[in-house]
Amino acid sequence: MNQDPYRLVVRDPASRQESMVTVSPTVMRMVPDRVRREHRIVPVEYRDGMITMIGERIGDEYTDNAVADATGFRPRWLLAAPEEIARALNAVGPTDPTDESLNGATFDADYLLDHGLARLPRLGEELASRGLITEEDLGEALEEHALLRVLAERQRLPVIDLSEFDPAKAPVDAIPEPLARRLHCVPIAIDEEYLFVAVPDAPDRALAEEIEEHTNLKVRPFLAPAGEIDALLRRIHGAEYTRVALFDLMERFPESSAHIVLSSAQKTALVLAGVLLLAAAAVFFMPTAIAVFAIASLAYTLNSGYKLLTGFAALEHHYDQDATPEEIAALDDRELPIYTVLVPLFREAAVLHQLVNSVESLDYPRRKLDVRLLCEEEDTETIDAIKALDLPPHFEIIVVPPSQPQTKPKACNFGLLGAKGKYVVIYDAEDRPEPDQLKKAVVMFERSDDSVVCIQAKLNFFNQETNLLTRWFCLEYATLYDLILPGLDAKNDPIPLGGTSNHIRLAPLVELGGWDPFNVTEDADLGIRLHKAGYRTIMMDSTTLEEANTKLPSWVRQRSRWIKGYMQTWLVYMRHPIRMMRDVGFKGFLSFQLMLGGSFIFLINPFFWALTTIFVFTQAGLIQDLFPGWIYFLAAAQLFFGNFVFMYLGMAAGARRGYHGLAPYALMLPLYWGLMSIAAWKGFVQLFTNPFYWEKTEHGVDIAQPGTSV
Repeated sequence: MNQDPYRLVVRDPASRQESMVTVSPTVMRMVPDRVRREHRIVPVEYRDGMITMIGERIGDEYTDNAVADATGFRPRWLLAAPEEIARALNAVGPTDPTDESLNGATFDADYLLDHGLARLPRLGEELASRGLITEEDLGEALEEHALLRVLAERQRLPVIDLSEFDPAKAPVDAIPEPLARRLHCVPIAIDEEYLFVAVPDAPDRALAEEIEEHTNLKVRPFLAPAGEIDALLRRIHGAEYTRVALFDLMERFPESSAHIVLSSAQKTALVLAGVLLLAAAAVFFMPTAIAVFAIASLAYTLNSGYKLLTGFAALEHHYDQDATPEEIAALDDRELPIYTVLVPLFREAAVLHQLVNSVESLDYPRRKLDVRLLCEEEDTETIDAIKALDLPPHFEIIVVPPSQPQTKPKACNFGLLGAKGKYVVIYDAEDRPEPDQLKKAVVMFERSDDSVVCIQAKLNFFNQETNLLTRWFCLEYATLYDLILPGLDAKNDPIPLGGTSNHIRLAPLVELGGWDPFNVTEDADLGIRLHKAGYRTIMMDSTTLEEANTKLPSWVRQRSRWIKGYMQTWLVYMRHPIRMMRDVGFKGFLSFQLMLGGSFIFLINPFFWALTTIFVFTQAGLIQDLFPGWIYFLAAAQLFFGNFVFMYLGMAAGARRGYHGLAPYALMLPLYWGLMSIAAWKGFVQLFTNPFYWEKTEHGVDIAQPGTSV
């Protein structure tokens, strides 16, 4: 008897000839240890759609079905003596997928193909999910193209290195860009009879037929890493990718695009209203002025009252669809979907280490992450700094070609092309999301119906204690993300999204045209657009910490962009107010007016404060005439009520978040309103002089805080 426990003497029942076979631990993994021992069988080989099993006798139907359930294949049988089988089972031992790992250099080609692991981008991930290689092995294998070589050998296909391929040599007209992107292939050469294409795996007949419909040529595939194909597609079709990133929304849904500040009808209405107002003021100055101040006071009161009611709604709001720690712990990493993480970067070299730390701290399998670092082509400092980090394969640098406007939403649209995830999230460079945020989003999406397309996490700051400005900023964020937006969620009103940590289903996002590159608050716009299309946004009880602006000039630039974007968004959807009301309902329309239209109130503040100051010091009769009777009491009540609401919501939001030490600073929030008015006027002027200009927020000024890893 042979003494090598990995080699068995077997007999073919058809020919009755004996031979020696080698038992591979890799092939053994095809059948769970429990099944092998229960049926006393040993898998030995897979070839041509048939798995070869060794048993003490030819398998009965029960055993055949057990093998088919475990492998997907019906078995053919070889026979061996009972002691031979027992020795092989004991010698190889339990080899369930979680028991051991294989080095990246020892992949068994038959095993890989046996399990239907056809697509190269998923090949390594499947191996890792089955426990056959570690995360480190996976990264190593992808870098060394080991998996590609295995697949190429088994499929008898040539391999091509695209890293140095000259895009000018590609016959780009052979395959339309949208088709090449959808099929994930790139043409590399052409002759009279054949079109040579690079693919991440041997194409099936359907793929070849789709290509041949456009070329009338036979397809000859070359294998290449998926990442190299993506990069080459961007190099070849950079102009088209840029066009799609810039104009897809505008071309498909022009009424939802902010590419023009005012429509012709809006310009006409504005001019007409201005002429009528001036004419009325010229003839009836005092009644006209009284009416204007009455309307402004009423708008103030409605805005403050609505935010107070929304805050109260949030206090009773429960995150019914939120994920519990037990549900998150019960998730199987092997079943999690791929998650695309978009990180727009511009002059962010100073915070790259923190960015990588934050992404790597996410409790999500690395093989299921598609992290896209979106860099502007001119920003060579950030690009070089990323390359110097030698990041693992789930990070990908995507260089956005220069074009105007140069905005964050344009970069995100560019990065969205070719995204691999089922879900997508945006993080800023300095963001620190809670580690379980992605898994929490997955649980919430899976328990929600298809109408829930977006989940907004909360935002706040890690440097709140730096100075008075950061404390006020922190209270404002707490008010917005802990009270106002959860209140809108509770009332099922439109939610203007925050700039980061919005988790979105990829397919509906693409269907709606992505983000508006001409809107400088593309997040708020997308939230309104989702609601208008009949989709829902819900809030998540998870926080991403950001860096608050510590310097007033920088804060004013950031705040002016936000208010300008709110005004942009309001103007876009007020092109057709009746249609807007029909789409979102009266309640949603009123919420839209008070949340986004309310940003115009900041423009009126200085006039009211100036009139109040003049009246206090001069007791001017003219000012008394401007506020007669009930208008005076409404304006006076608003002076106290509006400030009370602002302070109360700040204190309530701070307490809700546990920032009790910030309560005294909430009493000074009316001063913060004054700063907002300065920023509002800057944004309002820019709306007409430079509407698409993106005021860059400087990050990394106050990045090193206690407990921060950099």
